[in-house]
Amino acid sequence: MSNKRHLFNGEGNGRDVIDEAIEALKRGEFVFLFDSEGRERETDMVIASQFITPEKIRFMRKEGGGLICATLPKRYADKIGLPYLHEIFQSSGFEIFKYLAPKVRYDKLPSFSVTINHRDNFTGIPDRDRAKTIKELANFLGRVEEMENPMEEFGKEFISPGHVHLLISAGLERRMGHTELSTWLVEKAGLIPSATIVEILGDDGNSLSKEEAREFADRAGVIFLEGKDILDAWSKW
Repeated sequence: MSNKRHLFNGEGNGRDVIDEAIEALKRGEFVFLFDSEGRERETDMVIASQFITPEKIRFMRKEGGGLICATLPKRYADKIGLPYLHEIFQSSGFEIFKYLAPKVRYDKLPSFSVTINHRDNFTGIPDRDRAKTIKELANFLGRVEEMENPMEEFGKEFISPGHVHLLISAGLERRMGHTELSTWLVEKAGLIPSATIVEILGDDGNSLSKEEAREFADRAGVIFLEGKDILDAWSKW
């Protein structure tokens, strides 16, 4: 991680912090993203998936502590044939899923899709394995628009179930969660439109407050931004 202090301290405007975050992502650095007070009230570590390494997975695992996930836009998921997980459950015919239908308190529906491992991995869970899966996912998405049969090609590289959770971004016009916010930010950086994200938990087991997450960002030399900064830029871009 960079030693340079990137923390946005509230001075200036939202577009300034967006520009700083984009430049950090282009350098392969993390940014910290708080969604909103009216939603999860959580801060995620965000990095462009194409820059993931075992060392960065280890940092997310130890200093984040939540669920490490990789995002992709719905238009890419549709090309590959990846559905949302709740759609799979609802169409499975298993009666249990009538009772397990998602009722998300902070949104309409979750963004989870399937879990995957890269076929070259062994168990899929070590830092190097998860980094391999995410890195190859980004490489795949970078080529997907040129593929004649993305679904078949995806199956040649990945298996499911696995240890990397995929999240499908519905786009900010439909949903305003970390999945959509981070995917939009990475795409605006001109990078492969996949972010790797993890919630930041504290030593007490709870999500860090916005203030605690901002202090952590300051100590780590990482840009801190809020969902409202991205939404403001999105509405004007």
